[in-house]
Amino acid sequence: MPEPGRRPAIAILATGGTIAGAQSARPGLGYVAGTFDIGQLLAAVPGLSTIAELHPEQIANVGSQDMRHEVWHALAMRVRALAADAAIDGIVVTHGTDTLEETAYLLDLVIPAGKPLILTGAMRPATALSADGPANLYAAVALAAHPQARGRGALVLLNEEIHDARGVQKIAAAGLAAFASPDRGLAGLMHAGEPVFYRPAHGSAARVAPWRHAPLADPAQWPRVGIVYAHADMQADVITFMAERCQGLVLAGVGDGNATASAMQALADAAARGVAVVRASRTGRGRVGRNVEVDDDGLGFIAAGDLNPQKARVLLMLALMSKPDQATLRDWFDAA
Repeated sequence: MPEPGRRPAIAILATGGTIAGAQSARPGLGYVAGTFDIGQLLAAVPGLSTIAELHPEQIANVGSQDMRHEVWHALAMRVRALAADAAIDGIVVTHGTDTLEETAYLLDLVIPAGKPLILTGAMRPATALSADGPANLYAAVALAAHPQARGRGALVLLNEEIHDARGVQKIAAAGLAAFASPDRGLAGLMHAGEPVFYRPAHGSAARVAPWRHAPLADPAQWPRVGIVYAHADMQADVITFMAERCQGLVLAGVGDGNATASAMQALADAAARGVAVVRASRTGRGRVGRNVEVDDDGLGFIAAGDLNPQKARVLLMLALMSKPDQATLRDWFDAA
């Protein structure tokens, strides 16, 4: 942290999203994400430079629905470099909200907990009446500058609520209260520009995983992992199609990570052929337990615990980069 009397040095990495979006010239026709650059975003936040010495960078400028592995790779490499830079005290990432939870969890897994790492965004574009981006960005910088944010892994800050990357989910398509941590609860709140944390710093999940310090492979070499969404009368052919093209599959299952008998058999067949299969739930909360309702050990499946399907995909993709055996892969999910 900075010496007494020196403003904290905070790197701000921009990736686009609604926080950088501009509304259409015709009301009611939506907006274009990633319109403004980081310099324009910072200029719209009064007093920001008084609480920190800002170091802005533009990593990308896209809507997060179009977030790609190439951007993830560039972002993770830059965050790693800044985390090792003694001149930087904290890091803020601006991001679209659609896939923010996935990016936050990826960074939580590949960046050792240490300096504050805060992701923020907005539910209203920058040109909207009462845009929430400036307040979120101000609070994110204040949080990144605070010593109590150290050692907590990646945090998500929106609407004055602080979430751990592991538990946060986008739960609504619109409105300011669009994020929650259904199973694990809020990590804390921002109050009068200061964080109030509800539990001590504990670092981030899966600390022993090999990808935490190892170089990330070129994105073209990342394993392909797909998500299959369970529903009534789910047929096996979709799973068979995806299993021929993916190294891993995540089931967004009904209830406790389940699906039709034919779909489960297709997943078991895929697992027998060497495709990594993880069972998660589409319900939005709750835990998918190993060998509960489904014979995971017998069928060659892995239980996601309380990871939602999109986060289970991130963990499975990273894990497959190190080509683990089934037992090791299962242990990593059990520890996540």
